Amino acid sequence: MSDERWSTVLTHLVAALPADAARVTVDGRDGGAAVFADRFAAWLRAGGRDCVRLDGADGRSIVMAPAGGHLTIWVRSPGPGEYRGEQADAVVDLHDPAWPVLRHLNPALGAGDTWYRTESQAFFAARAATWDTKFGDDQPAYAAAVAEARLPSGGVVVDLGCGTGRALPALRQAAGPAGVVIGVDLTPQMLAAAGPRARECAATLLLADARSLPFVDAGVDAVFAAGLINHLPDADAGLAELARITRPGGRLVLFHPSGRAAVAARHGRALRPDEPLAEPVLRASAARAGWCLTSYDDPPHRFHAVAVRT
Repeated sequence: MSDERWSTVLTHLVAALPADAARVTVDGRDGGAAVFADRFAAWLRAGGRDCVRLDGADGRSIVMAPAGGHLTIWVRSPGPGEYRGEQADAVVDLHDPAWPVLRHLNPALGAGDTWYRTESQAFFAARAATWDTKFGDDQPAYAAAVAEARLPSGGVVVDLGCGTGRALPALRQAAGPAGVVIGVDLTPQMLAAAGPRARECAATLLLADARSLPFVDAGVDAVFAAGLINHLPDADAGLAELARITRPGGRLVLFHPSGRAAVAARHGRALRPDEPLAEPVLRASAARAGWCLTSYDDPPHRFHAVAVRT
C-alpha cells in the first residue's frame, strides 16, 4: 500500500506541474524534503521527463526539468523549525514516510475535484484508529460548544465532518428525542469508529463529501462543523453548500477544541490575516454564501463561531 500512496501523490503533482516548469523546489524542516525530492525526480524520469536532482545551498532540495517556470512543494514532517507551507504551491504530509498525503494544491494548478477526496480519505484513514486516544478528552468541550449554540429542539441537525462522533451525544441532547441527528464524514474508517456513539444516541451516519451533500435544499435546521472549513480546498464553496441545505433562520456552528493561534503554534506556523477562519475573512465569505455571522470567539482554548442562514 505504501507504493500505491506514493504513486497517487506523485501522479497528482506531475499532473499539476506546468508544462514549462524548469525548477521544482522541495522545501521542508528535515530530511523528509530530500526523501520526497528523490522520489519525485525518479517519478519524472520514469515518465520520460528529463530532470536533474540538486541540493540547494539553503538546504532545500531541487528538481530541475527543461523549460521555464517554478513550482514549490512543502514537505510537512515531524521536527522543529519554521513553517513555510503558506508560500508553497503544494503541501505534502510526510509524517509517515510510507504514507505521503497531498494536503494542499494551488487551485490554479489543479481543481480540488482531482485530488481532495482521495487525499483527505488517506489522511484521516491512517489516524482513525488512534483519534480518540489522542483527542478523546475533548468531548466536554464539544458538549459546551453545542450547548452554547442553542440549537433547535426537534429539528434536523447535521454533524458535518463528524470524525469519531465526539459531538453526537451533545447534538442528540440538543435535538431531543424527536429530533434527527446525522453524522457525515468523508472517511469510512472514521465512520466505523463513530459507530458505537451513533448507536448510543440514535444518530444516523452517512458517508458523503461536504462539498456536495445528499440533502434537499433547506432541509436541515442546524449544521455543526468541527475543524472542517480549513480542510476544504475552497472555503467559500463549502459555506455555500452548507447554506444550500439549511433552512432560513437555521444555524451553522463552526468549532475547534483549540483556538486558531494554538493550532498554528502546534504546527510550527504563524497565523495569517487571510486565513479562512480569520474573523473579517469568515464574516465576508459567510455573507457571500448566505450566512450572517452572529458570534465569533477565538481564545487559546477553543474556536467557536455561529452564523444564521439569511
